[in-house]
Amino acid sequence: MTRFVGVQDMVRWIGQSDVTTILNGMMDYLEHDFQRWQVFDKSARVASHTPFGVIELMPTSDHETYAFKYVNGHPSNPARGFQTVTAFGVLADTHNGYPRFMAEMTILTALRTAATSGLVAKHLARTDASSMAMIGTGSQSEFQALAMHAALGITTLRIWDRDPDAMAKFVRNMRPRGFDITVAADARDAVRGADIITTCTADKVHGSVLPADAVAPGVHINTVGGDCPGKTELDPRILHLGDIFVEYTPQTRVEGEIQLLSPSHPVTELWEAMTGRHPGRTSPEQITIFDSVGFAIEDFSALRYLQDAVRGTDFETYIDLVAEPDDPKDLFGMVGSLSPIG
Repeated sequence: MTRFVGVQDMVRWIGQSDVTTILNGMMDYLEHDFQRWQVFDKSARVASHTPFGVIELMPTSDHETYAFKYVNGHPSNPARGFQTVTAFGVLADTHNGYPRFMAEMTILTALRTAATSGLVAKHLARTDASSMAMIGTGSQSEFQALAMHAALGITTLRIWDRDPDAMAKFVRNMRPRGFDITVAADARDAVRGADIITTCTADKVHGSVLPADAVAPGVHINTVGGDCPGKTELDPRILHLGDIFVEYTPQTRVEGEIQLLSPSHPVTELWEAMTGRHPGRTSPEQITIFDSVGFAIEDFSALRYLQDAVRGTDFETYIDLVAEPDDPKDLFGMVGSLSPIG
């Protein structure tokens, strides 16, 4: 039997847990796995693109556990009453190939994306960072705010979205949680005085939601929305203002903000900064840019954390996913009661 966490159990687990504890716990698992980055099998996700969006598989393994996530990205979905992103994931035992744990990952991916942003900000933002600008207040935005609070204690937010209803939704969800929120007039107004800038938009275009001349020295820029070919968020000139940090370079060259740069433009992988192999922030004036696209090892970490957190609780159930005949060589014996031919 395979352990399973479905949507309702995921919602109950989060509702009955402390979100800060969940995010900080996930950051610990992420950091542990980034620090052993070289033991993992790594490959860019397998993507099937259509005019409507993309469906992807994201696999990895540390040779003890294999993981994959199924995820879609359909930017036009909300207008049709569907989520932009849905996902599920699996952990399997490499010794026998059996899937041992399965979970919904629509909500879990939002948590892991935010936890990754928070972890990276711990390493790259200024130590005195106290405010964040949020450009784009869609379904990921609240999780990003909560992660920056968990990681750095940030409660001062300046937000902007071209959709007033999305901003009202964000304020409605976050203000009761103690955030001091200013609704800005535009993106330039939003980033004024911010220590961290998070861009989190959904349009599949080469966008420019943030002008280069609005970026002040010392900021940490966390780009979350640009995550597939043909989809970026930043004025490309911004990429020449600071140091760029990525998850897995071959994937980010195709999907991230840096798809618009020369392949020779230097970038640093996060694991190098987290292990001291390469410097992260080197001065208060340095601009750091996290070109976030999401990578399979982050899903591996999130699934491991969830698996351990819910073990033995009523937040997990079991599903009959793997056929197990009494005789491993006699699979047909399980269906032997079928009517004879003719």
